[in-house]
Amino acid sequence: MSTEVRFATADDAATLHRFIVALAEYEREPDAVETTPEQLAEQLRSERPPFECLIADCDGAPAGFALFFSTYSTWRGKPGIHLEDLFVLPEFRGRGLGTRLLGELARLTVERGCARLEWWVLDWNESAIGFYESLGAHGLDGWNVFRLTDEPLADLAQSTTEKS
Repeated sequence: MSTEVRFATADDAATLHRFIVALAEYEREPDAVETTPEQLAEQLRSERPPFECLIADCDGAPAGFALFFSTYSTWRGKPGIHLEDLFVLPEFRGRGLGTRLLGELARLTVERGCARLEWWVLDWNESAIGFYESLGAHGLDGWNVFRLTDEPLADLAQSTTEKS
């Protein structure tokens, strides 16, 4: 078995989209994917892409991906990397590809002088939690994730505009 980890390009947009759809199905949200291969390709071609992505190829076949973007730590005064998605297709699991992708991302994090590499994991995904803990990662107690989207986001934006 030969494996390679490489950066995704716009030419990988359809493959990346297939991974995203497969991940959404795994995470019990099969209808949640709104992005398209065309949108991903356009973003990857842009001057400042909103994300970067590593793809793991196994014997020449795309087998998994790690999509990430830059963050910043005000307390540490350094950039960081947020891993948005890590996913290996079921037929390629158990071959070390997840470790390979995270290892490459850790190398990039260190190489770029970042203070941290962080990500979220669903609380029911015990196999992922065990995998991450086996690598030395730990959960952050006392932190909750908040999100504004769709109508509540638009409402808040509008309320600010109305007060100006």
